[in-house]
Amino acid sequence: MINSITSLNFTKNMSRESWVNLLLLVVIVSVPIIATLMDEVYYVNLSTRIIIIAMAAVGLNFALGFGGMVSFGHAAFFGLGGYVAGIAAFHSFEGTLFLGLIPASDQMLLIWPVALLGAAMIALLIGAISLRTQGVYFIMITLAFAQMIYYFSISLTTYGGEDGLSIILRNNFAIGNSNNPLHFFALCFFALLMSLWLSHRMVGSRFGAALTMAKLNETRLATAGIEPYSIRLVAFVVSAMITAFAGALFADLNGFVDPSMLSWHRSGEIIVIVVLGGVGRLFGPIAGAIAFVLLETFLGGFTDRWQLFLGLVLLGVVLFARGGLIGLMTGNARHG
Repeated sequence: MINSITSLNFTKNMSRESWVNLLLLVVIVSVPIIATLMDEVYYVNLSTRIIIIAMAAVGLNFALGFGGMVSFGHAAFFGLGGYVAGIAAFHSFEGTLFLGLIPASDQMLLIWPVALLGAAMIALLIGAISLRTQGVYFIMITLAFAQMIYYFSISLTTYGGEDGLSIILRNNFAIGNSNNPLHFFALCFFALLMSLWLSHRMVGSRFGAALTMAKLNETRLATAGIEPYSIRLVAFVVSAMITAFAGALFADLNGFVDPSMLSWHRSGEIIVIVVLGGVGRLFGPIAGAIAFVLLETFLGGFTDRWQLFLGLVLLGVVLFARGGLIGLMTGNARHG
């Protein structure tokens, strides 16, 4: 009897969360469509910004929320994706070769695999070293690697150095017009859905079960014959690739890429978004990104100290709603 009641409550909570997730998607899609009809391009771009930042947080949430890996260096992957898009656009516009050898392209379908492969290789290196530690040591090592990449980007004087690199013409996509705000929004929205689908499928698979066990009790996982280190490393690499994909889209949206995309401030922002939305919640990054960007945009228009209000909201979530904004909306705020 008790098991039946527990199962019923769990199903009810899951159903309520599914409705909340669906509502978030409907709102995200509706706003840019209405804004386009009203000829308000600003709000279309704002919605696109929310989607891209949410996608970056989806990547971190896969490592942090489902794998328990508190990475303070994910901005390195976000910035890497941005610089790949920016450098490709630069050489394509100038008609020059990358490193004097490689032809440039402004086609997103060619740029994205390069960004993903580059992020995977760097994440493999960083993860192979940092995952041999735990707790604050893991946090500090990921931060140290990210800062090294940050300072390396400043040294790239060919690509603007500390001043950054402008993307004169947005990279092209084979279908649609990437320079059309609504078309670019649709492209980014599809990319977000794909990242959510990948995260959902991996978490729901045997790999996901092993990743969860590595987070909860790695000794028990090891006794089952599965190496926790390998599971975490794969999760860390996948997480980095999703975040790098978001970075490439972010650079094209802004028409600009600079070292701030790689800074520890950006890593902190992505962590805040994950916590705001709900750590380990599939759609938590979307709720967190909406809250973060709206606070930054509208409160930032009134005061330069808008982070104070963000801090108060974050403090309330940490103290009273560990399930984040998704937990509040579903009435299950103590989740996670």
